[in-house]
Parts: sequence; C-alpha cells; structure tokens
Amino acid sequence: MESHADVHPPIPAKEMEVKKDEKVDYLNLPCPVPYEEIHREALMSLKPELFEGMRFDFTKGLNQKFALSHSVFMGPMEVPSQSTETIKIPTAHYEFGANYLDPKLMLFGRILTDGRLNARVKCDLTDNLTLKANAQLTSEPHMSHGMANFDYKGRDSRTQVQMGNGALFGINYIQSVTPHLSLGSEVFWAGQHRKSGLGFAARYNTDKMVATGQVASTGMVALSYVQKVSEKVSLASDLMYNYMSRDVTASFGYDYILRQCRLRGKIDSNGCAAAFLEERLNMGLNFILSAEIDHRKKDYKFGFGLTVGE
Repeated sequence: MESHADVHPPIPAKEMEVKKDEKVDYLNLPCPVPYEEIHREALMSLKPELFEGMRFDFTKGLNQKFALSHSVFMGPMEVPSQSTETIKIPTAHYEFGANYLDPKLMLFGRILTDGRLNARVKCDLTDNLTLKANAQLTSEPHMSHGMANFDYKGRDSRTQVQMGNGALFGINYIQSVTPHLSLGSEVFWAGQHRKSGLGFAARYNTDKMVATGQVASTGMVALSYVQKVSEKVSLASDLMYNYMSRDVTASFGYDYILRQCRLRGKIDSNGCAAAFLEERLNMGLNFILSAEIDHRKKDYKFGFGLTVGE
C-alpha cells in the first residue's frame, strides 16, 4: 500500500509556466534589430517629420509594382546666421518621384526643381544579405554624396558594412545575448576628415518597454526609454549628452493612436514643444498638422498638409 507521504501535490500551472520561462535556449535566440535602428521606437515618438508651411503629396499607383508621386512645398527656409535670432527666407519647390516595389527589389527616385536628385535602392541579394544604397546629386560643388550598405542577417545577430564617398568606411555588429537583451558595437573611419570612431550599444526590450543606451568615442551618449501604456498609447523619453562640448538635452514624448488619427508630441529641456497630427479623412486621404514652439529662440513653426494616395 502506497503511503500518503510519498504522494506529492500537483504543481500549479502558473508555477510550471514560470519554470519553463526560466529555462533559456541560448542556441535559439531572436534576431535583434539593426544597430542603426536601436532607438527606433523612441524616435517614432520624439522625432516626427515636423515641417513649416504648406505641403501636398500625391501618389498614384500605375500597377502593383510601379507608382508615381508628386509633392509641392511652400514655406520659409532657415538660413545660417551668427545672431541668436532665426533668419528665414520664403521658398517653394516641386518634387517628382517614381517608386518600384518588388519583394526583392525596391527603387525610389526623386528630382526637385532646384536640380537635386535623390535615389535609394534596396535589393535582397540572398535570403540573409541585403544591399542598401542612397545618393544625392546636386549642382553645388562638394555637396553630392553617396552611401552603400551591406546588411547580413544571421540567426541571432546582424552585421552591417558601410561605404561612402569621402573615404568613409564603417562596420557594426549586434548580437542577442538573452531573449530580451542585445549588445552591439561599431567602428568607422572618415578618411577625408582623418577621423575615426568607436561605439557601443545595448538594447533591452519586452512586450511593454524598450530601453536603449549608446556611447561613442566622438563624445556622444544617448539613452532612451519607451513604455507601452496600452495598445494605443506609448510614452517615450531620451537623454542626449556630449561630453566633449558638455551639451545635454532631455526629451519626453507621447504617441497616441486613435481610430482615425495619430497624435505625437514632445517637450525637451530647452523649452521647445512640438506636436504632429495625422488625421485619416477617408481611404487614401490624410490631413496633417505640424507645430513647433521654441520660446527661447522666439521661433514658432506651424504647418499643414494633405496626402492623397497610399
């Protein structure tokens, strides 16, 4: 007859799940985000595409892969000045673009009335190797530039090699060390300016938050934190510090997604406040409002726009 002392009580289901979660398979870690995108959640809230003036964007798809775009912008443009006051001159330009979208190849081209030409290419050479290139050509001397990146995506790591004009070379690597923590490093050499740099980064993310830290030998220290309050609301903050110039800036922002609109805003330690609203009026029709107020510099920027097409 079996003794009651040898009979163990059943383990609750929650405790079994906790024990299973504690065991980590280090040979099957998730692939981290690219090194250059470790702050992407914070930038989404804290760095919206603010503008001043009027903007109109129209995109027309000719077929499933090819589309044309037209953009008109009217508003002031800031010019460099030694005084503390901001100097602006009125400007306007038209931009014509063409897009080619394919699962393995994406091409983007833009040409402006002032003669500038912008081009971007993304090509999947293999399932794990991607080529990204962008270039800007202009009639102004020494203002044209180009950059090419080779991105390799491993099972639990990413590697990127960068090459650009001006003898610019760089390489970065990021590796998942736990299911939530990834560490990375970068090194670059700018031959034209005879400068080199080394950087390190860390990123910790869960379903509810993302925390990142980055430091470079150029003097830059960047910290960011994003908290997902709900499915529609996120709060973000960041701290930018340069230990060479002793400049420091802290920002706090939010990202609120409603059924028909998206509202983003921020305020920083310099007293500059900004907000960006995207309102979906109808399918393929969006209305945009942008505002940025800097009381210290007496600089006030307001813009509105309309986007037609997807």
